[in-house]
Amino acid sequence: MAEVAFPEAQWWIALLQIIGIDILLSGDNALVIALACRRLPPRQRRLGIWLGTLVAVVLRIACATATAYLMMVPLLKAVGGLLLLWIAVKLLVPEEPQEAGGDGSGDGGSLWNAIKIIVIADAVMSFDNVIGVAAAAKGSVPLLALGIAISIPLMVIGSRTMLWLIDRAPALIILGSGLLGWIAGELLLLDPLVTGLLGEQVVGYRYLIAAAFALFVVAFGLLLRRRVRARSAVSP
Repeated sequence: MAEVAFPEAQWWIALLQIIGIDILLSGDNALVIALACRRLPPRQRRLGIWLGTLVAVVLRIACATATAYLMMVPLLKAVGGLLLLWIAVKLLVPEEPQEAGGDGSGDGGSLWNAIKIIVIADAVMSFDNVIGVAAAAKGSVPLLALGIAISIPLMVIGSRTMLWLIDRAPALIILGSGLLGWIAGELLLLDPLVTGLLGEQVVGYRYLIAAAFALFVVAFGLLLRRRVRARSAVSP
């Protein structure tokens, strides 16, 4: 990435733009971290938040170094949208006893299951975040690095805040999964190859289609949740 010399005023404007982008887009990563870690005991929650944030930062750095290449990969956003759709549904479904260690103690397996979910979701969502920050940085490596650095405390604080809210209002899990379904729908629809196949006019219906994906996630996720709980209730 070529270095760009900024006049001082433009540098500060670009920095403010990057902070705004980070505030808007880091919330998605924080939401995934919170939803994935919500079943863990307090000590493992803290570890999960920090590991999840570390994963998100590493992925953003990787995406930043390969942004130009990634933008040309066909179906990248479509595949990412489908993966995120799967994660959104999975986050609504409670773990069955054999997955959670049997005694509900939240063992290491549950922690690494949470990290696996965070890795996949962050890999999908970090791409759009880096694209936004890179556009605001206009080729400035220090600004791009600063944007990634600013996102770290935003994700940590955001994840802890969302976990605190989820503990007190579990219904937020449904809203959070629906939001991830919305993002998945937009990613899938805005893939250049998908848009080319369906026609540019379909982009005008992006919010309606994204809302349909959100409703699908909530309806299908709640159906699976009910089935899992029914099986758990009849199991010895």
